[in-house]
Amino acid sequence: MYTLNRTATTDMEVTSIRLERELKEKLKEISGNQGYQALIRDVLWNYVRQKSGNLEQVSPAEIRASIQALANREEHCALTGRLIHPQEPMLLGLTATGDMVPLSLGSLTAGG
Repeated sequence: MYTLNRTATTDMEVTSIRLERELKEKLKEISGNQGYQALIRDVLWNYVRQKSGNLEQVSPAEIRASIQALANREEHCALTGRLIHPQEPMLLGLTATGDMVPLSLGSLTAGG
């Protein structure tokens, strides 16, 4: 998961959000020492980066598994930055943090 350089909480704006009690408890469980508010910020930043097309590149060591796929829209390989065109064969890589990232064919092999 993408993690920002931490901004001091004194430099952040206070925002109120209503969450179901069960959701809040689950977030607390999975956030561990990070804290659930930091986890929520990471999730929101990942969503914004995904929607804006600014996903950070990952290293091959971060890919736990991959499956074959067909691009439905223009994507960029998370390893090489190479453009993947709509209807082009590609891979979806599962990262160690549970994210699915687009990968171009051959990007997992040496020199891919």
